[in-house]
Formats: sequence, structure tokens, C-alpha cells
Amino acid sequence: MWHFKVFSVIYFTAVCATADPVTDDYDDATTVYSATVTPTVYQAPTPSLLLQSSWSDVFLSEKVEFSCNVSGSSDWTFTWHRDGNKVQDPDPNLSFAGPLLTITASRAYAGNYACKGHHKTKGVDTELSNLIELNVEGNKPKPTVVLTSGFNKMFPGESVTFKCMVDVSSGWNYLWYHNGIEIEGSHDTAYTIDAIDHRKSGQYHCKAKRGKGPFITEQSDTITLLVSNPSTPTLEFLPPWLDLFKSERVEMRCKVDSDDWKSFWYRDGQKIQEGESTLIITSVSQTDKGVYTCKAQHKSRSVISESSNSVKVTVYDNKPKPTVNKNPPLNPMYVGEKVNFTCKVAVSSGWKYVWYKDGKELTHTTEISSIHLSDGGKYSCKAIRGGITSTVRSDEMTQDVLEIPIPTLKLKTPWSDVFPTENVELTCQTQSGSDWTYTWYRDGRDIQKDNTVSFDSVGGTLSISSASVSHEGQYQCKGHLSGRSVSSTFSSGLAFKVYDKKPSVNLTQDPDYKVMFPEEAVSFNCDINVSSGWEYLWLRDGIQLPESSKKYTINSVAKTNSGSYTCKAKRGKSQVFVASPSPAVHLEIKEKKPKPSVIQQPNDHKVYNGESVSFTCTLEISSGWEYSWYKDQKQLIDNNRHFNISHVTSLNNGTYTCMARRNKNNFTTEQSDGRILNIHEIPVPLLKRGSMWLDVFPDESISLICGMKQVRDEWTYKWYRDRKDIKADDVVSFDEDGTTLSISSASISHRGQYSCSGKLKSRPFQSSHSPVVTLHVYGTKPSVILMQTPDYNLMHTRDEVFFSCHINVSSGWEYIWYKDNIKLPGNENSYVINSVVTANTGSYQCQAKRRSDKDFFTGLTQTRLKVVERPRATIVLLTGWSEVFSTDSLILKCEVQESRDVWNYTWSKAGKQVSLSSSEKYVVTPQNNPEQGSYSCQGLRTERPSYSEDSSSFATKNLLLKRRVLLSISGCLFFGMIAVVIGCIVLRVTRKPVKGDDKPDETELFLTMAQLKDRGDAPCPMVEYITDEALNAPSKEGDEKDPISSESTSLPITSEEDQAATAESLDTAENNGGLVSFKQ
Repeated sequence: MWHFKVFSVIYFTAVCATADPVTDDYDDATTVYSATVTPTVYQAPTPSLLLQSSWSDVFLSEKVEFSCNVSGSSDWTFTWHRDGNKVQDPDPNLSFAGPLLTITASRAYAGNYACKGHHKTKGVDTELSNLIELNVEGNKPKPTVVLTSGFNKMFPGESVTFKCMVDVSSGWNYLWYHNGIEIEGSHDTAYTIDAIDHRKSGQYHCKAKRGKGPFITEQSDTITLLVSNPSTPTLEFLPPWLDLFKSERVEMRCKVDSDDWKSFWYRDGQKIQEGESTLIITSVSQTDKGVYTCKAQHKSRSVISESSNSVKVTVYDNKPKPTVNKNPPLNPMYVGEKVNFTCKVAVSSGWKYVWYKDGKELTHTTEISSIHLSDGGKYSCKAIRGGITSTVRSDEMTQDVLEIPIPTLKLKTPWSDVFPTENVELTCQTQSGSDWTYTWYRDGRDIQKDNTVSFDSVGGTLSISSASVSHEGQYQCKGHLSGRSVSSTFSSGLAFKVYDKKPSVNLTQDPDYKVMFPEEAVSFNCDINVSSGWEYLWLRDGIQLPESSKKYTINSVAKTNSGSYTCKAKRGKSQVFVASPSPAVHLEIKEKKPKPSVIQQPNDHKVYNGESVSFTCTLEISSGWEYSWYKDQKQLIDNNRHFNISHVTSLNNGTYTCMARRNKNNFTTEQSDGRILNIHEIPVPLLKRGSMWLDVFPDESISLICGMKQVRDEWTYKWYRDRKDIKADDVVSFDEDGTTLSISSASISHRGQYSCSGKLKSRPFQSSHSPVVTLHVYGTKPSVILMQTPDYNLMHTRDEVFFSCHINVSSGWEYIWYKDNIKLPGNENSYVINSVVTANTGSYQCQAKRRSDKDFFTGLTQTRLKVVERPRATIVLLTGWSEVFSTDSLILKCEVQESRDVWNYTWSKAGKQVSLSSSEKYVVTPQNNPEQGSYSCQGLRTERPSYSEDSSSFATKNLLLKRRVLLSISGCLFFGMIAVVIGCIVLRVTRKPVKGDDKPDETELFLTMAQLKDRGDAPCPMVEYITDEALNAPSKEGDEKDPISSESTSLPITSEEDQAATAESLDTAENNGGLVSFKQ
């Protein structure tokens, strides 16, 4: 039933549409006037097409430029044709600029090109220009690099040339690389290294380039350059010795590792022979001496090796003279002993020897000759080598042969009469040396070692440690030569006496005073009347004294010399014999020698010109003294106890001492300690500032300091301003000694010249005035100057702002910065904001201060800074929905938001600039965006702000593909719905109607034809739907345009590609794919 209703609606609509409208016919009468005019025909010139480059065969991605020229006028626009077809724009690989066409080559752009001109004012077109064929090769060419040298290995200093060749097209320049690094300044097809070194070793390759782009070929294969030093030859010296003599023969060879070399010979750096590897000198002379080296030069290449090892050849004018040595080196020797003589030549080697005795040749020919001595003689030798060279004869060496000596017996102890327990030493020795050992005899009998008798290591000394009567007798000795079979005869005899008891000792004193004073002299004498060789021991209170003579003298006694003195006599060294001690003598010494002291008035280390000084010499012992005064160790004429000086000057400077003397025995005291008198000039105090400056402002504090250069605490100080005394008040104060003058709040009344003077605390003495110091007090506080750089009232974010604060008077200022009355960090005279933000907007103030006892502050000064956001660039996609199936490129446009100014633009991909053009548009193609990255742009101009913020990144990844899929799905949905509607209509038409009896009662949805005719105001549904009136009627959504139905609508890009694609899909879904229901 519903199919029938749909069919009825279509039928009624057709009837209404075919009804004749009521129209009024009007007959228009038109009068036509005509006139004959003969026009002037403009003959357009034929353009000329030129190829800007000198080659017509190009490679993929290489840029080609055509120029279309029309003579006679510049008011032409141009169209371009390839193979008879007009070249369309836009195309990212094509660039049109007036008469120029720039092509980024690909295979699709190969063909015959022509151009055509159109006059802008006359409206005429030219004929097609001449044709130029453009060939596009498939792949980039790969150059070939070759090494012109035929050697695998090169040597330093040689020249080598590389050649780079491209066998297709022309117009190439070349790029050369060494170990992957481009060689600067080399662009020819040949690259030559005039003198190679080891740094030139490595891998070399090249590339070719041409055009403005430029277009660069593939990299050539690498070629290896090996640089190595030539082998160093070895010099071989054939004689076994380097020290030569005249007329000897020499042969030297220069050895190299191959036969490709010839030899050069040098002596002391000068060339002497070349070509041969062997140098022979048949008879050397003095001219042949020196240092020999050789070098090798390659026979086919100009390569010379390093010098060989050097051989120094010495040529002697005179033949050497040998020397004779002997072993053992003994002379004289004794009858029957053996000796070895050695002949030595100091220079060279290879010698044989001839021996002589007393001028007669011996049978020995070796270097060492062994001889048994029977008598003395003179021995010499000479050396021979090579059969032709012999030395002169050596000096003769005398060998004496002596008879065996007789030893000498001596008494080492200086006396031959001894006392019981005393020690004795006897020595036995020969005159011919020290290598003898000895045996001893008493009264003809051999003496053996026992408890009291001993011998040294060789028996040369006989020692008796404790003599007794049994040791008396006649002593003899006999010598034996160590290591040699030589023994002497007996020495002469020596008689020896031993006493039966010890001797006695006597002690005397001179003078014999029992009590003495320090520094008096005394001597003691110790005496023994038996034998000789005595030494003496002196003791005081049983303690040994450092004296060994017979007389003990004390030139200047002291308290320590008090005590009981005794003496003893001794003799001997290894074992001392001591006689019985003497009776004791007692000596008493007073405590010490008196020493006076010097007292000075005034008692001060500094005395000034004009003062009076008094010295007094004092002693602990009260009477009986006379006095002597000394200045700098020179005696003065005054001998009183007191020494006075009035009105001292620098002439009185010096060290003063005194001494006392007793008049009975001329005994004198020690000299007193020196008292130094140093006269000083009246000091001048030093006045300096306590604050850092002497120019101050009202209410600022300042201090001045007065003091002596060296000692300050001995003085008090008085202050003056303009030579008038300064008194303390509420503002001016002094410290305890007047050292520091402090002004707590300066005013104009404190201006003036300040000075001070000092007064000693210990005595009434006053110094002169100090040099003056001028204090300046300004009338008012200083003004502060605040400057801004740059001085624009309006700044943009990321601009740099520099504030500077200045005071043109005085110094020592620190600066305080505020923003909106809030203190900022820093105390310099400048404040810098490297990159401003809107939060930096506000009022900036600066204030200066400087530090003292009370900080001083200036007034505030301020300036106003306003910061606004820098305009931001945005990217708009110009490629419409209708173009997604006809192009592979995307056209992006850069705009600066909310700005009507003229901008230039820069484009970046992944943060790196990709275009040198300043155009607002950028074309993204598969060639320049193979990885499908993210793009951003920035606006630039000469006025402020000079640049914009970077745009948000726009990702191009798969954007065309997503749009194509979205449009395909939308189209399928749209045509699918139409197919459903048509199917429903066909089904309704072909379906048989149900009989009237079987129809259920139902409400009529549509009016019948009769009802429609009766109602003249009834609208026709289909007419309203399909006529212009219905189409032009405003929709429910207002005047908004469907973004899908308009191909010219720009698509603003506000997010990533997925968000853009999703937004388009939602628009399509909301409008049901652009279909409207009949029942709306």
C-alpha cells in the first residue's frame, strides 16, 4: 500500500509541473542602426624560448629553467605547453615567475616545451614559440675516479693526480673528498697533490655538481692512496776496525732491500760518490777521515731515502805507540819471583805483538808474556796488524830485582823503663813495603801469645798489657812477605827494664789564696820525679777536669771553680798507667762577679728632640767603687755615678754602658747592659678618611681617623676645622683617645679643612699639626636618572629590555630596584630582562644608597613598561577536498593571527629551515617530504614586532590518504541510500495491488487530484522540493554552508591530522551524507 502512495505523489507532482503558467506577451519593437568600420589588425610577435642551462638532458630532482622572451613590450603574460598540452598550475614541481618556468625534473616532465604570450592590454595571443626538447634521465649519474700514478705505494714529496669523470651530459663542476671530508677550493675534474706527505694517505672520492640548486651526482667509488717512507739503507763497514792508519785499505757497502735503487755516498754530509753500492778506498789518508753515510735513490722515480746509519772513520797520521803493564804491579821484586807483562794499543784492534828485553827480541808474540825473574831488566813491545801496519816500540818498563830486606825493631812506647802493671808496645817493620808478617823472640826464644802478651793482625806490633819483672830481656823479630815465598833474617836486639813499684806525685797552688773572686787568676802545679812521658789528670771534688798538662791554670775564676783539687800522673794510650794521687788543695770562690745596671730617666724607648735625659750606674755592693761611662763602647770623660744630658739631639743617639773598678787589686766588674738612646723627630700625625668618600650629602654620616704611623696607643688627639678647635656635640663625637672623629648627620656647617695633633699620654709633649683633609657637604640629596633601552613604550614578549640607573656625583653607590613597589634582586646600576613576558608589565623604580655607619638613601625615580603578547603564526591548508584525488601535494599557507600588516615568512620542518623563500605558501610534495614530517612557520618584517611566534606544528603524515578514505566512505553511503530509495520505488511499481475488500481502513496521507484542483492555494510537494524556489529557500540551519559541498572553502588547521579528519567525518554524519528525507 505504501508503494502506491509514493507512486501517487510522484504522479501528482508531474502533473503540477506540466501546467502552463499564465504569462503576458509583449511585442518589443527594436530599431537597429549599423555602420561600416575598418579595424587596425595588431600582428603579435612570435616568442623565443630559451633554456637557461647549457644542457637539455637532466636527471631526477634536477632543476631546469626556461625563459620565454617577446620583443617590443613587457606587458605580456605567458602560458606554457609540453608536447602540445598546456602546463597546469598549481604544481609543486613547477614554478612560474613572469617569463621564467622552473621545473624540478622527473620522468613525467620530459618532452618538447613551448611557450605562448598574451598581451595584457591588447588582448591578443602570440603563436607558439620554438620547441626545446627536455630529456630526463632515470638515475643520478655516478662519476668515476682514477689515480694517474701507476704505483701502488707513493713516497713523501712525490706528485699525484686524481681524475673525476662523468660520462653523461656536461656542465659539471667537481667536489673532492679525503677520508669523507670535502677538500676546499678543488672543483676541477683533476685534483693534484704536488708534494704528498703522510697526512695525504687515505680514501679519496668525488662528486659532480651543476646548476643553481645545485644538482649533485652520486658519490664515486673510493680509491686508496698509500704514502710510506722509502726504506732506510744500511751501511756495512768491512774492516774489523774503524781506527785506520795511512795507506790502509777500506771497503764499505750500502745495502737496500731491492735492486731498484742506486746509492749516494757522503762524508761529513758532502756527496763523494754516486751510483755504486760499494765504496772502496785503496789507501786511506787524512782526507778520508770523517763520518760516512749513504742514501738510496729510486732509479725510475725521484725519491731519495733517509740517511743510513753513520760510520765514523778515524785516520791517524802517526802510528800508535803501545803501553806495557805488568801483573803483579810490583817493583822492586825479589829474586825467584814471577811477573806477567801486557802490551796494549789504545786505538783500533786486530794486533799481534813482539816483545823485547834490554832491546833484544824475545820469542813471545802474544799480548801477555810471563817471565821468571833472575835479575832486573827493561821490557818493551810493539804491535803489528794486516801484514803492513806496525806500531812504534813502546816505552821500556824497568823491573828491579832486590835482595830480601832485614826488618827493623822499634820501641813504640816512648820509654824503655816501666812500672808494674804498665803497658808496653814494640814494632817490627821492613822498608820495602807493608805486605809483611812478623814473628817475635826474647833472649833468643820464640814469644807466644798469653794473657798479657798480644800481637796485631800481621804480628808487626808486640803489646804487653801489664808489665812485670818477668818481661825484662833482649827482644828481636823476623819478617815474612804475605802471599809470596820471601822471609827475612833477624832484626837487631832491644833491651827492656821493669821497676818494682809505682812513683809518688806532689801538688802546689800559685797564688796560694784560699778565697778568691770571680775573674781572678789561679794556677796549680803537679810534679813527679821518676822516668818520663807523663800526662796529668786534674780533679775537682773527685770529678775529672779537661786538662792534661803539668800546670792547671784558671785565668778567670767563677763560683763553679770552688772545690777540692787533686792531680794524678799517667802515661800510655792503649792501656793507661796511673800513679798514686796527690794530696788535696781547697779553693773557695765568691758567688759571681758583680755587674752594674744603667737606669734612664725618662724611662721610655722613645725620646724626642729637646727633652732632657739622665743615666745612673748602680751596684749591689755599696762602697769602694770608681765608675767609667761608655757610649757605643767608647769611654766618656765622666767618672761619676750619674751622667746627665740636657736638650738631646740626634747626635746623642747611641748605646750607653758603665763599669766599676776596685782600687786595691784593679779588679773590675762586668760592663753593664747597654741602654739604647734613640732620639726621634717630633712626629706628625696622619689624617685619613674613615669613610670611603669625602663628599657627602645632608644627613649622611662620615668619619675621619687621626693617628701616628707606627705607635698610636701612646697618644691622644685633638681635632681642628679651619684651624679652630672642634668640640663634641649632638652630631660630632670622638672615641676614647680622640683617634676617630665621627659626624652622624652631615650638614653644610661641617664643610671645611680638617686637621689634628697628638699629645703623649706619659709626659707633657705635643706633636705638630697633620696635613689638612677637605670635607665637602652638598646642599641637597642627589637626583637619580633612570633610562630604558630600547625606549619603546610597548614591548612584545621575548624582547630584551635594559634599565640603567645613574647618579652623576660622588661614588660608592649601590642600587636598589623595584617593580610595582616590590624589591627586585641585584644591586648593580643596571637591570636586564633578557626575554620579557606579559608578567613584566608594570612600574619600574630605582634608588641608590651607599654604606657607612648609617646607610644613606637617595629618592626614587620610575618608568612604565607595558608588555603584550607577540602575534602568533598559524598554518592553513589550502588544498580542498575536491583535489584529494587529483594531486599528491599539499599547499600550506602561513598567516599571522589578528594582524593586517605585511609579513614575510620562513618555513621549517622538524625545527630546521626548509625554504629560503619568504612566500606565505609552501608546497609539500613526496619528493621534499618523503618522511612526512611536521611543519611550522614564522612571520618576519622590518617593523616592530620584527618577528612572530612560531606556529603550532602541522603534521602531514597520511593526511591525503585519510581524506580520500573519508570521501570514499561518504560517497558509498550517499549512493547506497539513493539505491535503496530507487529499489523501493521499483518494488512498489512492480508489486500487485491488494483488492479493495481486503484493504484495511487507513487514514489518507495525501490529497487526491480532485482535491488538489479544488484547492488553488495548495502547494505541490515535489515542486517545492525540486524547483529553484525550494532550493533557494533558507535552510533550518541558517545561511551556513556545508564544508563538504564547497570546494573553494579554505580549511583552517587547528590540530593534528587525526583531529582534522575526524572533524570532517562528523560533519558528514550529522547531515546524513547530504540527503534530506521526503518527510522533512
